[in-house]
Amino acid sequence: MAKKEKKDIARANYPKLYTSDPLADLDADTREKVSELENYIMKNCLWQFNSRGWDRRKQNAGILGMTAQLLIGEDVEISTAIDKCYWVDAVLLARNFTARCAWLGGMGAEELRTIMTKLHARIDWLTIDGSLNEELTVQNY
Repeated sequence: MAKKEKKDIARANYPKLYTSDPLADLDADTREKVSELENYIMKNCLWQFNSRGWDRRKQNAGILGMTAQLLIGEDVEISTAIDKCYWVDAVLLARNFTARCAWLGGMGAEELRTIMTKLHARIDWLTIDGSLNEELTVQNY
């Protein structure tokens, strides 16, 4: 009698947004700029290491979205306690990005939006979709 493979029911049905590195097809200048911002986050920010993939996705969107708004000069809506947490990290991130990356000051709103969208995709890829950490998909973790 053939042995049936047991389905791992502890794994969440967790769809990936990215199946490959989102920067792979970009020009060298954009990759360099995103890499500079990415390196700062990877070396200095602990928020990227939440224990579940869905938490990481939510906080990446919250923090990086608010950081983009702050860099562009838009008002940030802070209506919940979690928004306040994201806002604090976004303020610190925007300050550090501005202090370390003078080239951000020469960008217009659309350019800033684009670079932050690429950064968000890259951070999602590194910390969620491209991660080899299978604990990110455990339902009961």
